[in-house]
Amino acid sequence: MESLGVLLTYPMNPYLEEELDKRFKLFRLWESPNKKDFLRSNSASIRAVVGNANVGADAETIDALPRLEIVSSFSVGLDKVDLKKCRERGVRVTNTPDVLTEDVADIAIGLALAVMRRIPQADGYVRAGNWKARGDFRLTTRFSGKTVGIVGLGRIGMSIAKRAAAFGCPISYYSRTEKPETNFKYHPNIIELASNCDVLVVACPLTEETRHIVNRDVMDALGPKGVLVNIGRGPHVDEPELVKALVEGRLGGAGLDVYEQEPHVPEELFGLENVVLLPHVGSGTLETRKVMADLVLGNLEAHVQNKPLLTPVV
Repeated sequence: MESLGVLLTYPMNPYLEEELDKRFKLFRLWESPNKKDFLRSNSASIRAVVGNANVGADAETIDALPRLEIVSSFSVGLDKVDLKKCRERGVRVTNTPDVLTEDVADIAIGLALAVMRRIPQADGYVRAGNWKARGDFRLTTRFSGKTVGIVGLGRIGMSIAKRAAAFGCPISYYSRTEKPETNFKYHPNIIELASNCDVLVVACPLTEETRHIVNRDVMDALGPKGVLVNIGRGPHVDEPELVKALVEGRLGGAGLDVYEQEPHVPEELFGLENVVLLPHVGSGTLETRKVMADLVLGNLEAHVQNKPLLTPVV
């Protein structure tokens, strides 16, 4: 399978990179100072692209690779892949669904707990010697029993709901269609959902329709005691409006794993004690990243061997 030229867009996982190098002819896009020149020089050899949530396969990249046959994404979300262009060109697309669901759901609950119980701040209080010098840490807010609203009740959203339900939290949700197989309360729009929950968790795919789905109106509906958790994609949330809502006290708190311009995070958030910031680590466990890498490799090998793809999208 050395004849398959694979373009790796970003240094995303050492094991994946090592295995791609063993099994195929690997091209590392980030090593070249000029992306266009690099693609032009190697376009005759590159038949596959491996991208992720940071750098995928946009229209410009696809157009620069006339022999491209498959895009295998090291992620569930495909917002960095031009699916329309792939369909037009007959380029196959795969992703890594299911395998990261549990880890991302864990992080969602962890963020809610960290924001409401001020876990990072309490840790800092102990490390700074303040417990001994100043006495007990201030009281916080419980998570158990709070109403949790979920935007997008897919695989990840459902796993979040099950975890929150174990904390005695009533679950409500908003999605494009009602899910008749659940007993969770459905709201026909996100404003109504935000108005009727204490914690709002964003877990839907990023599309043009869901970009900035959490806007000022939604934040105001969630209110000064409400907590926003985003483990979806950064552009789901209008970030400047989020900063304003938190600074002005119109929103109670936020737990964020994703941002609009990663790895850039608004510096105004750094000094806020009601915010917990993670560096996009939702699926960042050794176990899950290994399985994700194997799924990417399996899809590429299935393509070369003319077998059914493991997780086809296009």
